[in-house]
Amino acid sequence: MRGRSFIRDRRGVAAVEFALIAPVLILIYMGLAEMTMALMAERRSGHAAAVVADLIAQDTMTNKSELDDVFAIAEEILTPFPAAGMKVRITAVRTGGDAVPKVVWSHGKGFTAYSKGSTVNGIPAGLLAANETLIMSEVTYSFDSPAKYVLKNALNFRQEYFLRPRKLEMVTCTDC
Repeated sequence: MRGRSFIRDRRGVAAVEFALIAPVLILIYMGLAEMTMALMAERRSGHAAAVVADLIAQDTMTNKSELDDVFAIAEEILTPFPAAGMKVRITAVRTGGDAVPKVVWSHGKGFTAYSKGSTVNGIPAGLLAANETLIMSEVTYSFDSPAKYVLKNALNFRQEYFLRPRKLEMVTCTDC
């Protein structure tokens, strides 16, 4: 008699269902929160790359100290995410009559600067014709989730931004 009444008793069914579904819903919620943070970090690193290129493209002459200040601005753009995982490099590129992009000057933080005269790969086709110049900024950011519920390993973002100098044909760097 007792067994039948136990099987027919429906009290507590909602609690059991909630106990089965709640962990899955919490995991989905935490995963969405982590992915949102990762997307925000990716957007901010892309914005940092654009700002670095834009600030240098507006200049006529620069130096390593000024470039380091611009890199500090890029780190501030990344806030509230830690800047420790960010690497930045700015490079002035010029093509000769052969349309091969060569480094005029380069400076980086976390990145090794390109050597002067080296060939630059990765510039989109048709962006740089013969005897033209370009400012190229590169940012990589390693996003490591503070929660680590869903994103156990760091996500690495890479952004490149290309702009033409605005005031002169080439932005010069006095000590790069």
